[in-house]
Amino acid sequence: MTVSVIVSTYNWPEALELCLQSLMEQSVKPEEIIIADDGSTGSTKEIIDHNRKIYYNTILHVWHPDDGFKLAEIRNKAIKVSSGDYIIQIDGDVILHQDFIKDHKTFAKRNSFIKGRRLMIGKIKSNKLLQKKSISISFLSSDIKMREHGIRIPFYNQIFESKEENSADGILGSNMAFWRNDFVKVNGYNNLLKGWGAEDKEIAQRFVNLGLVKRKLKFGAIQYHIFHKESDKTNHDDQVEKIENLKASKETVCENGLLQIQKDYIIYG
Repeated sequence: MTVSVIVSTYNWPEALELCLQSLMEQSVKPEEIIIADDGSTGSTKEIIDHNRKIYYNTILHVWHPDDGFKLAEIRNKAIKVSSGDYIIQIDGDVILHQDFIKDHKTFAKRNSFIKGRRLMIGKIKSNKLLQKKSISISFLSSDIKMREHGIRIPFYNQIFESKEENSADGILGSNMAFWRNDFVKVNGYNNLLKGWGAEDKEIAQRFVNLGLVKRKLKFGAIQYHIFHKESDKTNHDDQVEKIENLKASKETVCENGLLQIQKDYIIYG
């Protein structure tokens, strides 16, 4: 099984630098890292270029012009150029436990997709880590919320595995994994979704409609979310309605997705 890690980012190179540092220190390395860049300025490219020089595996930087919040579309573009059998998806504002990739690979099974968890780093601790360019953190560190999500007991995630066959609820786009062929079957993310929030749950619902089982990865694949202000959730009610309609319709394939991606992006690396 080959793994592509998709890292979404937008104009926060300081956080991305910590995220990439944690990826490079993984006990099991992915075959490639693809940065899905939703229109960042040049400082983000500088961070990626620097890390590419010191990392022995592939780092690709997929960028399109800034045209508002188009996370679904840039993820499609990044996955389109990736080559892995298995996609592990994270955001560029997280720090990964050194066994994050190892845990995901061990937990992977066909006919399913994975919902992971994360711990929340408080503002004070986040600022210190960013200033020091440090990824030194654990579930015992100060200024941490959801501390219970930081306990790693590898064999427990198999013993206490939790499945939900008919629900996409609670999916977390910054800690999510799926098989490439399943992603292709549903035509990827819905490019028409713009603005914060619905893209992850929307594709998860189509995975469920396809017959895939959502499996919760507990006691492993640990990640720490760096503090930032909450995004604008103006479209939340409309997004909830779209998901409910999708549940009722049982649709699996979006009309404007992976296959409809235009070559309006740049690949660096």
